Amino acid sequence: MQHPSPPRAGTPGADLGVGLFVVLLGLLTLYSAWAIADSPLYAQVGAKAVPYLVGGILVALGIALSAVALRGGWSGDLEEAMEAPPTNWRALALLGAGLLVQLALIDWLGFVIAATIQYVLVCAAFGSRRPLRDLLIGIVVTLGAYLGFSRLLGVNIGAGVLEGIL
Repeated sequence: MQHPSPPRAGTPGADLGVGLFVVLLGLLTLYSAWAIADSPLYAQVGAKAVPYLVGGILVALGIALSAVALRGGWSGDLEEAMEAPPTNWRALALLGAGLLVQLALIDWLGFVIAATIQYVLVCAAFGSRRPLRDLLIGIVVTLGAYLGFSRLLGVNIGAGVLEGIL
């Protein structure tokens, strides 16, 4: 005689709710993108392109999540597969410090320096033990982003103390 399998920890109803919420979020994003005024400055790709892309991806993801929920859900599988590790308060503090640094220093020091410091703190939060390497990578990435925005797109994201140099 077979014993019935134990009930799953997750509930398909809750999983379906998450899937439908993601669909709703995607539809809201698509509606918001539709409401953006067309700009004659863009010949090929306008300001609506990325919001439409994100909205479409959210709708597709929500539909996929809803389909999985209707087939039994996923949250029970996740709970069975692993138990949550203890909270890493050091990592959370470093991530929070990175956000605060960015907010506090971007106007004064500029994007490149503030974002580089944030990059190093986020790397440390994820366990990196090579701050000099992280600093060098952060400088290259943030400088590239700054130059891309300022030179290619003509968007001023703030050079701060590096104004005369950049």
